[in-house]
Amino acid sequence: MNTKAEASPGVLDTVKLVAAVAVFVGGIVGYYFFSEASLLWRVLGLLACLFAGLGIAFTTVQGRQIWEFIQGSQIELRKVVWPDRRETLNTTLIVLGLTAVVAVFFLMVDAILLKLTQFVTGQGG
Repeated sequence: MNTKAEASPGVLDTVKLVAAVAVFVGGIVGYYFFSEASLLWRVLGLLACLFAGLGIAFTTVQGRQIWEFIQGSQIELRKVVWPDRRETLNTTLIVLGLTAVVAVFFLMVDAILLKLTQFVTGQGG
């Protein structure tokens, strides 16, 4: 049996998440506060605050769960069998052809309903 004890988030995790948001918001405030500085330095500072905030957030229970989900998604993505060029082209042509057929069908239904409505109401041509 594969049982795993799940840690529940505590007060420390909440404090860490608030700190992560505060670091990122501080980066945004700093970006605008130092508007006279070079754009490169402001963007680098903003990115540093973003990565610092993410680093803090990933130390929480929720952050570790998100990281495990990302890693699991990458593993599953490697298992996908992608279609080759010929299959992709054939599928695309089938979709375009069926779309054209359905469009013509609805055009004819619309024309019939228009004529029927004009006949019943006596309006139009």
